[in-house]
Amino acid sequence: MKRRLACVLAAAVCLALAAPAAPALAVTLTASGEQAEQAQQAEQADPADPADPADSADSNGRSADRRRQAALTALTGAGAVSAIAEVRDRGGVWRGASGVADTATGAPVRADGRFRAGSVTKMFVATTVLQLAGEGRLGLDDTVEQRLPGLVPNGAGITVRQLLNHTSGLWDPTNESGGIFPELFDPAVFRAWVADGGLRRTVTAQQLVAASAAHPPYFPPGSEWRYSNVNYTLLGMIIERTTGRGYGQEITRRLLRPLGMDHSLFPGTATAIPGPHAHGYWTIVEEAGAVRTTDVDVTEHNPSWAGAAGELISTTDDLLRFERALVTGRLLPPWLMRELTSMVPTEPGAHQLDYGLGLARFQLSCGPVLGHNGGIFGFDTQLWGTADRQVALSYTGRGDGPEQMAQLAAMQGFLEAAFCGGR
Repeated sequence: MKRRLACVLAAAVCLALAAPAAPALAVTLTASGEQAEQAQQAEQADPADPADPADSADSNGRSADRRRQAALTALTGAGAVSAIAEVRDRGGVWRGASGVADTATGAPVRADGRFRAGSVTKMFVATTVLQLAGEGRLGLDDTVEQRLPGLVPNGAGITVRQLLNHTSGLWDPTNESGGIFPELFDPAVFRAWVADGGLRRTVTAQQLVAASAAHPPYFPPGSEWRYSNVNYTLLGMIIERTTGRGYGQEITRRLLRPLGMDHSLFPGTATAIPGPHAHGYWTIVEEAGAVRTTDVDVTEHNPSWAGAAGELISTTDDLLRFERALVTGRLLPPWLMRELTSMVPTEPGAHQLDYGLGLARFQLSCGPVLGHNGGIFGFDTQLWGTADRQVALSYTGRGDGPEQMAQLAAMQGFLEAAFCGGR
């Protein structure tokens, strides 16, 4: 199964939990000309008065907010149905929204709505595993065979750490052709799959692991890096085996409730998103080379195939509570923070994006940020932060390959505006 364009952050790297889609391509993290022009107009419309430092600071804050909104609007201008975002820093909280929640009704999207967070889930799973390690209930160098006897071929050669940082080499049944999905970019195949109940079908963790084990690994454990969702399927199973509770229950107990993340949940096999939310869409390209597409509403679907790799439903407010607590060291002691942020390059010799234990480090023009992104049917999420600023973005993309590429560039332009645009 091919990874979706919207998953890509840098040079063919996909951190998102991808529903099947177009090939990953390299994209430079640069705002489009339209975005740059919008940001420049926002600055010129709100000049600062250097004679009054307080007025100047307030004016700079308004300019930054306008740049952020312009960059968010550029995302829907590039074809996304909706986009919502939140930024928290010492200057306060900024929230923005653009687009509609539902193409059928045209209702405006709500900035406080829920969405599917995809692979951002991995940050929660990794933090829980590290907390268990801190309590001495498991070790990062324990093997899969020790924790889940007889489940994985060569499990004795794969460690918990290698699952966390995607160096296990295990084949990914959710992102590869011949995995758990048919070739969904064939319009006829996609329609038949939906008609046959594909969106509502339950896929168990055991089925995902078996599908992975049916294929040779990408490489010997520890020798390379390659993103594979089955790593986190196994970590979810390890959490359950270690605690006696499902990973969703354990993460809720350890993280969601203590942090006041009251709008976040693990839906299991439930297909609906409760409360206000944007709708997500899957674009069928009817004819190659022709501008003829159909958008299918995929908001309601069974996320069991995503499981511990990406089933979380959340809000921007909730995600930023978690991001700030994590990056400022509230959730893990210093020695485990060092483990969390011990990075491996995702590409040989390149350091635009490195990967730790369920946490990525992404290099922006103004410096590195820590976090993760996520993509699942109909929804794309970005969660990144530093000790001083945290940013969450959710958008519902649609369109063919070039349109998705334009939305990807706009998304990256928003991250630049949010982190590097001042305030």
